[in-house]
Amino acid sequence: MSCKRLITAIACLLAAGAATLPADAQPIRKRLMQRMKEKSAAAQPIDPGQYVAGATRKSAVYGTDADQSMEVYLPSNPDHAPVIVMVHGGGWRVGDKNMTAVVENKIKHWLPKGYIFISIDYRMLPDAGVDVQAQDVAAAIAYIEKQAPSWGGDAAKLILMGHSAGAHLVALMSADPSRVRQAGGHDWAASVVLDSAAYDVAAVMKGKHLDLYDDAFGSDPAYWARLSPRAQLKAEAVPMMLVCALKRSDNSCGQSHNFAEALKGMGQSAPVVELDMKHAEVNAQLGLPGAYTDSVDSFITAHLGTKVIQR
Repeated sequence: MSCKRLITAIACLLAAGAATLPADAQPIRKRLMQRMKEKSAAAQPIDPGQYVAGATRKSAVYGTDADQSMEVYLPSNPDHAPVIVMVHGGGWRVGDKNMTAVVENKIKHWLPKGYIFISIDYRMLPDAGVDVQAQDVAAAIAYIEKQAPSWGGDAAKLILMGHSAGAHLVALMSADPSRVRQAGGHDWAASVVLDSAAYDVAAVMKGKHLDLYDDAFGSDPAYWARLSPRAQLKAEAVPMMLVCALKRSDNSCGQSHNFAEALKGMGQSAPVVELDMKHAEVNAQLGLPGAYTDSVDSFITAHLGTKVIQR
């Protein structure tokens, strides 16, 4: 098995484990997480030209730390192109912007449609708490909005997307976009939240939960509130699509529907897409032909205000 495929396999096991392992199996999850951490550094950017004629890739940094970086995947000759920004998952502790499940099927699908696809890294536990991770994501969005024209992109047509822990960070940004404004950015068109199980952090922490949530959120209810999309939800929230996996034990779909109801109470409509998939599949299969990808496409194009023509 190639290094890249091994990393992807471990990532899928980690993501699935975080969603399904019982408490007495958590040592297995910890071993998977350590293995993932060891291998993440070896992940390499994908060459988009092998999938899409004329597509190229640029590397960029939005801060001084090595993890404050991104890979920018460009279609051929982009001109005012819409931009998708992807935030990887990994329990707020591991993961990488270059992992196959994060990038491959998405660039295969969206680059031919004329989109720019950007996958970001951010600082993680134990070196950076989730509050710092949120600051990094906000800074990355602000940087991308400023740089988009130089890449042939249109900052007014930006879609934010994230999976797992990255989905939590995306939901947090979207619930209260003032975080991005404080970083020097502005609101974006919409967000696609891929299988978060941490919309209401206080509810998670007060119930039965995996120890990765203790690592991420600690024991201070005030800290929970600052990092809870539900607690931080504002009337000016960015439109969101909430995708959830039915094949996991911690009821992410129930959480998604509860968060959608809270958005409805703010006067917003938030579609919930339930998928007969495992947690990791929600990430890896996005971009493959089928109803799932079609539903995400429909949401995105509706919020961009215009269809992107197939090239």
